[in-house]
Amino acid sequence: MAYLPLNANAWGMLGHRIVGQVAEAHLSKKALKGVRGILGSESLAMASNWGDFIKSDTAYNYLYNWHFVNLPGGLDKQGVFNFLDTDHDANVYNKVIEMTVILKNHESTAAQKLLAMRMLVHMVGDLNQPMHTARKEDLGGNKVYVTWFGEKSNLHRVWDEALIGYQQLSYTEYAAAINHPSKEQLTAWKSNSLKDFVYGSYEACNKIYAETKPEAKLSYKYNYDFAGLLDTQLLKGGICLANILNEIYS
Repeated sequence: MAYLPLNANAWGMLGHRIVGQVAEAHLSKKALKGVRGILGSESLAMASNWGDFIKSDTAYNYLYNWHFVNLPGGLDKQGVFNFLDTDHDANVYNKVIEMTVILKNHESTAAQKLLAMRMLVHMVGDLNQPMHTARKEDLGGNKVYVTWFGEKSNLHRVWDEALIGYQQLSYTEYAAAINHPSKEQLTAWKSNSLKDFVYGSYEACNKIYAETKPEAKLSYKYNYDFAGLLDTQLLKGGICLANILNEIYS
């Protein structure tokens, strides 16, 4: 059996929709009106996968690097912040900021705003998927080969799709199940900067690397050990997206 192909889709379709669904529940009235002014009847959940669907069109190949940021191992919080400040290449952190600027600009065209909104929703999901703040040398875990319930896979794919799929919930069911942040969590996350969310994802990534060895046989125990972290990152993704949209339309 061949290894599964390299994968660069954060969270898969379900995960992105969960992030969008959670975010929509935390939007201000002004933000919800602003989003609907761009997306119409399309919800954040349904808009969230456009960034992956469009990969089928070679005209959008320039978006490839927008889905991740390669962070070296061994950085502390300030080290991550410094890296983000000095890495001016196209990456998910820089492009989230760029899309925010486009959405705030009253001179942006409707087409520019539509692309910016769709990519913003998608990229905030990407940014909070830990293996999208991972190592360049193994392509964000794509080259860390493991098995998932006996089938050959890789660490990136496990975190994109396998763990979420294992929960056997629709995106609306999943969002409803996890969208109960504590008062302390909500206060902390609403005051987070975008860099803070990147660092949180990087911390989660370091934990995953430390506790998932190459060729590991992953199954029930891995789900037991990491389902909580998975839920937290999905929830944080939704809060992060709501923060950005509420600020744009404040």
